[in-house]
Amino acid sequence: MPEHLSRPAPMRQLPPNKGTYTRITRAQLRRWALPSAGGSDDKEARGRVLIVGGSNAIPGAVVLAGIAALRAGAGKLQIASTHTVAPFIGVSVPESMSIELDETAAGGIRRQSLAKVIEHSNVSDATLIGPGMPNDVETGRLVALFLARVDGPAVVLDAAALTGLSEHASLLHRLDGRIVLTPHAGEMVAMLGMDKAEIDRDPGAAARDAAINMRAVVVLKGSHTIIAAPDGSVCRYDGGDVGLATSGSGDTLAGIVAGLLARGTNPLHAAAWAVFLHGAAGNALAKKMGRTGFLARELLAEIPAIMNGI
Repeated sequence: MPEHLSRPAPMRQLPPNKGTYTRITRAQLRRWALPSAGGSDDKEARGRVLIVGGSNAIPGAVVLAGIAALRAGAGKLQIASTHTVAPFIGVSVPESMSIELDETAAGGIRRQSLAKVIEHSNVSDATLIGPGMPNDVETGRLVALFLARVDGPAVVLDAAALTGLSEHASLLHRLDGRIVLTPHAGEMVAMLGMDKAEIDRDPGAAARDAAINMRAVVVLKGSHTIIAAPDGSVCRYDGGDVGLATSGSGDTLAGIVAGLLARGTNPLHAAAWAVFLHGAAGNALAKKMGRTGFLARELLAEIPAIMNGI
């Protein structure tokens, strides 16, 4: 595990209850340069990602997330899903290793698959859990057990993996800041048990408080995306557009974060870069196709040129 994954890089401390942010721009990202790929690096040096998720009803979410991780520059990809879905993932993403997990009667991942998940996660540089998983008790139990036993990789939690997460804050603490949470406002409500109106009134404060209390980087997605770090620092991205509000878009964003973490980017900077790349990819498609109507899968091919052009 690269040393600089151990905790977010320091940013200036923000005074409590003040609505000031660091704006995420190209100039800011150049100050937070990504780890160099280097001419002699092989795929192992660029990091290994594990994506855990999907269900028989939503098999494509892990495909979007996995390809996004590769587009962000990760070197190796593993995708773990139900044994019904896994064979199709191997065909859909030939660049990945497909891992079959036991499934529930409802077509989700059984918590009894934990040992296999931990085995593959602990030899990865970053693990993403959540895309396409059902929002049910079994998912919640699997996520809690994973957080209690995982040892080594940076972690991204998305979608159903976020529900009720505030009840497991102590498990998040053991990861020592090597974790990124990617909720939209509705998932933030499910994660914290807060009233949505309270989050809408001051999303920056909600994200900052969650980041401090959970010792995690929190990406609160929306028309203006807020990124908060455990030290109280808050960043904001205002460059996205309405076209990003489309099915699968969040899976893509979470995959980009995981790919950047695997490369050795610290969690705060990985989140900031991912949010910018995701938004800029949407803007590029909007110019080509119009502000709405493009697909989440079409964001993927835009990412490398934008990333390498900053």
